[in-house]
Amino acid sequence: MYSYIVGKLVEIQEGSIVVENNGIGYEICVSNTSLSALPSVGLECKLFCELIINSKDDEIALFGFTTKQEKNMFLLLTGISGIGPKTALTILSGVSVEQLTNAILTNDIHTIASAKGIGKKTAERIVLELREKVGALTTVSSVNTSIDPVVSNVLDALESMGLPRQKAYEPVMKARQTTSDFAEIIRIVLKGLNNG
Repeated sequence: MYSYIVGKLVEIQEGSIVVENNGIGYEICVSNTSLSALPSVGLECKLFCELIINSKDDEIALFGFTTKQEKNMFLLLTGISGIGPKTALTILSGVSVEQLTNAILTNDIHTIASAKGIGKKTAERIVLELREKVGALTTVSSVNTSIDPVVSNVLDALESMGLPRQKAYEPVMKARQTTSDFAEIIRIVLKGLNNG
């Protein structure tokens, strides 16, 4: 129903804010990540929004995000059975979209489970259900490779050979744990793919 709201930030509460637009104050639930990215009270802000109607609890709530990426991840999370909007917001408050994306792609259960109130089983379900969806949505070059130039360079080289980054990412990360040699990582990855 709502795509985004632009208005004056008039109040910051725990887990939510109030944005005034055309004389109407919208209470919007936000993650800690979005909260930290917002301007000071009194200044204009823009939030990408999602209206959630919970017929079970007879509750209507507006959720807002400072980036489209965070909104997209929120929608992916709430698409998982058993994960409601508040739980999804808790996850996004505990880990950034980049960290969560990387954790899903690399099967890093520990990082996901580090979010408050998220257990190992829920973390495993998130990885299982979102791995392909996240892989299709993201270009892995933007995920955590800037920290490791070796990984980034290897992914660039493999991509130039016609291997999709999403497919190459996991084997490259695995090979990187054993060596930092550019040519050796490529050899290991290609050998593994040929054997597979």
